Amino acid sequence: MFSGVGCFWVLLSSCLVAVCSFGFLSPAWVVKAPPRPAQPEVSFGLLWHCSGALEQIYSCYASGGLGAFHRIPSGSWQTSAVLCSGGCALLAISSLLAIIAIFLPSGLCERRVCTLAGYMQTAAVFIMASGLLVYPFGLNSATVKKFCENSGIYYAGDCQIGWGYMLAIVGVMLSVFLPFFAKYAPKEHISPTPIPTIL
Repeated sequence: MFSGVGCFWVLLSSCLVAVCSFGFLSPAWVVKAPPRPAQPEVSFGLLWHCSGALEQIYSCYASGGLGAFHRIPSGSWQTSAVLCSGGCALLAISSLLAIIAIFLPSGLCERRVCTLAGYMQTAAVFIMASGLLVYPFGLNSATVKKFCENSGIYYAGDCQIGWGYMLAIVGVMLSVFLPFFAKYAPKEHISPTPIPTIL
């Protein structure tokens, strides 16, 4: 028999892995809308750089990845990519542990797996939050300043913060609740009712 909290924890963990991964891979962390319809829209993500006009298909290229990590335009974006990908991976592993935990019989093993997954989720939240806090330092890089004039640290200039960065923030904010659910996810033991004692 599954506990309600445990099932909700697994469902929320799985959804947040998808949200954080989708946000991490999106090319829309910083977006510059074209001032005129004829000019292309430009967007930056952690691993992607895209540009294209409304009439054309977006042309995106990887500015990062296993073979092209050095092409990420800023050292802080490289740091953010490592932190966010590490946090997403840790969140994915803890989500798998959560799935395993709900199928375990009630007892010490189940509580230990839930505790381990909760600690992993706590670490993932801190790691991903650090990556999100480091990312805006890259707005000061020469590549970003070429497209987003007047940009600086924590200031996007002529650009806007995109939906990908916001999605990553929301994912991390919701992930804060996962360790609390992990604490109450183990199934309760059915213990005999204590006999009331009269003083």
